[in-house]
Order: sequence, then structure tokens, then C-alpha cells
Amino acid sequence: MNGHSGLMFLAYVWRLLTNFLFLGPFSINFGIRLLMIARYGVQLESGPFNRRTADFLWMMIFGSLTLLVLSVIPFFESYFLGVSLVFMLLYVWSREFPNANINIYGLVQLKAFYLPWAMLAMDVIFGSPIGPDLCGIIAGHMYYFLTVLHPLAGGKFILQTPKWVHKIVAKYRIGAPAYTPPQPASSTSGAFRGRSYRIGG
Repeated sequence: MNGHSGLMFLAYVWRLLTNFLFLGPFSINFGIRLLMIARYGVQLESGPFNRRTADFLWMMIFGSLTLLVLSVIPFFESYFLGVSLVFMLLYVWSREFPNANINIYGLVQLKAFYLPWAMLAMDVIFGSPIGPDLCGIIAGHMYYFLTVLHPLAGGKFILQTPKWVHKIVAKYRIGAPAYTPPQPASSTSGAFRGRSYRIGG
């Protein structure tokens, strides 16, 4: 009986992890999701999260946990959260590069800041449910608010990357070695460019 319970527990844990790997059946949308991960994920890693692999990993962990919590709400209920995780990544990217020009299918050009909402609208038009996309946007906003907007407004850094995440990255030598860039002099002038590395890992 104990062995059976243990197997059931492992099955549930496995299910919680693997549900993020499913992006839907093979289709145009499936290809678009893969391109979004490849393009926007790489730009985040090589830009705001450059040499901050632990912070990037923590963002993905926090986003995944947030999506699991949101998925128990009836409106957001979903057995597969891969699409939601992609939209979380897309939302964070759109806040880090808000002024980048994006061309959608060669028909519409807009600022990256509005890209998550444009993609959500496109999914709805093509018949996809709104819940998974919106769930990802909410998770992305929660991360960005807690790590960037709230500290910039004078709040505490309440979502710093835990030490155990840094230890995992260091132990398995994931990504490039981290470094701490020199801090510029504080100034109240200038526009905020949306870089998450302003708060440090």
C-alpha cells in the first residue's frame, strides 16, 4: 500500500512538471509558440538576464508556481499550462523591450509593449480559449511588478532569487558565470526602460 501511494505521489509530481511541456497539437499555433520561446526567451537571456542565469531560472520557477495556483481558479482551469508559460515569458519580454517594433504576419506593426494583448486577441479570433493566455499575462505581470515596478516605487525587494537557486546554477554550471556590474550614480531623470536587472539578483 505504501509503495502504491509513493507511485501515485510521483505520478502527481511528474504531472505537475510535464504539463508545461505541452503546447497543443501540431499546428500553426504550435509552431508560433516554439518561435516565441526561441526568439523572446533568447533575447531575455542575452539581454536583461545576461550572466543572470539564476534570476532567469527563478523567473521560470516563480511563473510556473503562479500558473499552478491560478489554474485551480475555475475561469483559468487548465490541465496543460505550456501556452500560459509562453505568454508569461512573452509578457516579461514585452516589458523589458517596450519600444521594439513588432510586425505581426506582415499586416500590423505595433510596439512590443502591446504584443501580448495582440497575440491574445489573435488567439481569440482563431477560436482558442482566452483563459490560458490571460493566465500567463497575469503571472508575467506579477513577476514584473514584484521584481521591477514595486522596488522602483520604493518598495522592498520581496522576490529576490533564493540562494538555493544560485547554488543549483553554480553546482551544475548552468549558463555563463554571474558578475555584478558597477552601479551607476542615482538619478531621478530619464525614462525607465524596463530592464529587470536594475534591481540586482
